[in-house]
Amino acid sequence: MCRLALKTANEPFSPYEVLTAMEAMKEGYDGSGLGLLLRGLHFENFRYNPQHPVLSGIAHSEAAWQRLNAIMEQRGYELEYDHKFETLPTLIEAKDRYRYFLRIYKMPTAFGAKNEAEIEDELMFTRLCLRANGEENGNDLTVFSFWPDVAIIKEVGWPLEIGNALTLHDNRITSRICMAQGRQNTNYGINLYACHPFFIQGIATMTNGENTAFVPIRDWLLGKHFPGYTGYQSDSEVFAHILHYTLKQLKLPLQAYKHIITPLKNAELDQHPQGVFLKGLRDVCRRLIIDGPNAIIGSLPDESCLLVMDQKKMRPSTVGGRDGVWAFASEMCGVAAMIPDRDPANDFQPMREHTIIVPPDRKELTIWSQLDPYPLAQVA
Repeated sequence: MCRLALKTANEPFSPYEVLTAMEAMKEGYDGSGLGLLLRGLHFENFRYNPQHPVLSGIAHSEAAWQRLNAIMEQRGYELEYDHKFETLPTLIEAKDRYRYFLRIYKMPTAFGAKNEAEIEDELMFTRLCLRANGEENGNDLTVFSFWPDVAIIKEVGWPLEIGNALTLHDNRITSRICMAQGRQNTNYGINLYACHPFFIQGIATMTNGENTAFVPIRDWLLGKHFPGYTGYQSDSEVFAHILHYTLKQLKLPLQAYKHIITPLKNAELDQHPQGVFLKGLRDVCRRLIIDGPNAIIGSLPDESCLLVMDQKKMRPSTVGGRDGVWAFASEMCGVAAMIPDRDPANDFQPMREHTIIVPPDRKELTIWSQLDPYPLAQVA
């Protein structure tokens, strides 16, 4: 199994804190990979404007690095800040790592008159362009994200060793949210794009489990012909894309996600105050119903965080915290490692009908049940 950890706090913290939680849970996974997503960024030596996009990835050769710079210049992006990792290469298993990069850019001047949707599409198309360029050149350029206020780091190896290799304990980069997943995708070939968390237009998820309904879900999403629904080196990537489809395409509230991936039974919907609507939603999105076991943890652009389980509830997950700081993890010891000063009596393990939400203000935990009325008037 994989192991998951997420910490969200009002004050920026080091990603190394979350890596200590991964270390506490290390008996539950094989150490074949690490993925980190940081949101709500703070740089020690740079005053960051969170409206400016951050490009995250790895150049595996000098030629790839030069092509990256040329493509970004051609698309009109001006480099504003280049975060250089202090790396310890002897701790990194892979040897074709020319440059890890987190680079902040100013948007092209031409996009000053564009609306939000057009800018979001441009950022996605730029990421896909860079990814395609790397794939066309022997996979020598890997790009994980290009989005405001988000940075992603992925590498093969044990989480704490990767943190040490990239000196993530030096506090030069901190964030208000850190998502971590420990284990490469061992159902398929080792591939950095197969490592969680998965990200699309501000929406991120990571999963502990396996998705036996992967092929029909993937084919349904591909049939929507949305450019960002691509890749699929992992059967878990569809969870991020379903959440994107729920929020961005259907423009439904976050609670609809649970109704789409794990709809209630007919007998439950017959008693539900919005049962007629929810039956229609289930029928239209039937191909997106997941077949677990899965625990899915995610975060959104407004810094909301979520946790949902599938109907089988055979993958562990728990949440705990206090006003201002919360944590999700696959095991209780993971939550304890991230927030040792919480009251553990208030920790909560969700059941199959729950969506756990930590809102942006982080004051308290929201436990929402599919059996509760559905917030139809709310738009995510």
